[in-house]
Amino acid sequence: MLRQVNHRAMAIAGYAEPWSGPAGLRRLSISTDREISSVRIRRLDRDGMPMEAWPVATVTPALHGTLSQGAWLEVDDLWPLGRIESIAFEFMATRNEGVRTLLDAGHEALRLDGDRLVFRSLEGDAVLGTIPLREWLGFRIDRDGGELVITSLEAFKPFSLTAPMRLLDPTMLRFGSDRAEVEPTLNCRLAAIAISGATRQVLWSFPTLFSTGPLLADSVGLVFHGNPTFCVTSARWDGTSLDPRRTPAHYDAIHLHDTDLAGLDWPASYEAEVPAEAESGVYAFELVAGENVERIPFFVTAAVPKARLLFVVPTATYLAYADEHLPPHLYEWIGTDRAHEFARDNELRSLYDYHADGSGVSLASTRRPKATVRDDYVYPLCGDPHGLPVDLHFLKFCARDGIAIDVVTDAELHTGGVELLSRYAGVATGSHPEYLSSAMEEAYRAYIAQGGHLAYLGGNGFAAVVAFKDDLMELRRGPTQSGRTWDGPLGEMPLALTNEPGGYFRDRGRGEYKLVGVGISLMGFSKALPFTRTAASTEFDWLFEGVSEVFGGSSIVLGGAAGYEVDCTSPHLGTPPDVVVLATATGFPDDYVGDPGKWFEAGAPERAAQRRADMIFWRHASGGAVFSASSVSFLGALPGPGADNDVGRLTRNLLTHFSNEELP
Repeated sequence: MLRQVNHRAMAIAGYAEPWSGPAGLRRLSISTDREISSVRIRRLDRDGMPMEAWPVATVTPALHGTLSQGAWLEVDDLWPLGRIESIAFEFMATRNEGVRTLLDAGHEALRLDGDRLVFRSLEGDAVLGTIPLREWLGFRIDRDGGELVITSLEAFKPFSLTAPMRLLDPTMLRFGSDRAEVEPTLNCRLAAIAISGATRQVLWSFPTLFSTGPLLADSVGLVFHGNPTFCVTSARWDGTSLDPRRTPAHYDAIHLHDTDLAGLDWPASYEAEVPAEAESGVYAFELVAGENVERIPFFVTAAVPKARLLFVVPTATYLAYADEHLPPHLYEWIGTDRAHEFARDNELRSLYDYHADGSGVSLASTRRPKATVRDDYVYPLCGDPHGLPVDLHFLKFCARDGIAIDVVTDAELHTGGVELLSRYAGVATGSHPEYLSSAMEEAYRAYIAQGGHLAYLGGNGFAAVVAFKDDLMELRRGPTQSGRTWDGPLGEMPLALTNEPGGYFRDRGRGEYKLVGVGISLMGFSKALPFTRTAASTEFDWLFEGVSEVFGGSSIVLGGAAGYEVDCTSPHLGTPPDVVVLATATGFPDDYVGDPGKWFEAGAPERAAQRRADMIFWRHASGGAVFSASSVSFLGALPGPGADNDVGRLTRNLLTHFSNEELP
């Protein structure tokens, strides 16, 4: 469906390209319904967000952009086939409201109205019959016979339907959308499309790996629009394998959704050249239109080391949350933010949301507005900053305290691997590095094994697997994995971008407990707590110099250093035996919930004992070390300008030591 962007909630929306990378050209594509009066560059990771004297050039006048939402596919050229004799395909209808197009052939169309099949021709509409929903069916349209034949592909659910349907010479073949894109696309699954023409027959079997097409069959191309979901089970899936790499024929279907959205191709409105001498960090295009001001961030990453410490910006987490709906029937609203209103107005979806048919959103793109990724973003569930603004709070603290630290994003880590990390004596994470690719996880693992020092300064980190391809990031969730977010269908955890298993790293025998010693124990959005030192922390006096016994009683996130999402140790799940618990936080409010799917050998008493946050230190046998703050709100407990506190002193002590070659 093609429509203009709704700017009721946000007057300006857009994206920068490249979103992250070294110094060089940055281009900004925006949509607005207002006149832009000024554009400039600001540095977001410094107090006061100073303006940079980098000229911004206008490339094209800012336009009111459009969105082409929904996935569909089309045969790019019918001419090589000659006269079309028959069309066959496998189809499963999911949940749809109103009338949707299944097949548009130009003069005729096959449409779905609930469970009723409607044939639209020059003579008008005719109801052909009703079909079962959420079941695999085989469709065949025969020109000479003038009929449509539908048969069930599921042995225990017999169904058949034959109805008159005569196609004239098709001028196009489009599956899932009307040719004018004026109505929502069809929520459905498709597989095994076959077309017989006078000169040849072509058959398309969908690959398990994501594709934008054209998918060629005997030189005839099938083009995909809107990034449908690949690597989903077809009628051939029988449960004997959960790996598309072993049984690709079981995963040869695609899923079309009416809220699928590919990376946008809006023209660049502005561009700026980031000079080679620019410091790595977080910057933004700041645009002004009357009383409306929006800052659209981008990241300048370190091409060569200039410091001994490295900060890895968790953009994978930013992407996963970008434009989150937070549906009111699942979440209690505490405050609001214009980004969520913008997402709802424009039917945008985050990787925490689901499509209209209840299936989960699995693909995000950097080439789309990311309205929740802002320096002034406030998360409605807690009424406090989350994500980027909390990580900016840390970078501002470092700059204010003279702590030299280079910046890269996890996108660079994905491609640069351990070689990137090994250039630094110490590496620090953001407040919520929840998502990472296999390449990132392996890089962290190898860095520590080579003697590197990792400061994990967040909570609920290093947990879930994502994959990357160009502008896309993919996340697949497992069945009953996600609580109030969506659950993935059984057998559909493999990632379409790589075909590796999705879900959690710990389900592969790796993951956060073995990497950083802790994993998520609780999640809550009310009151955060301070940490209390343990007796074992006395051997780390260098770390706690100037720090009180109880520390972290204030934060810009929930008012304490231990909150939002917190981690604790678990030998059962892989915490190394030589991990030292430095401090704990206990007594969390009842609204903090644990993972109900976790099994505890000792039952309820052990589950109750896990209601805590554990700050830990782990000296690796290689000489490397890991510090885990174990809380999303920890970085929010750092002091602001002109102030100091216990968390500031602890963080300063930690980074000072991690910037050295040897630990005491």
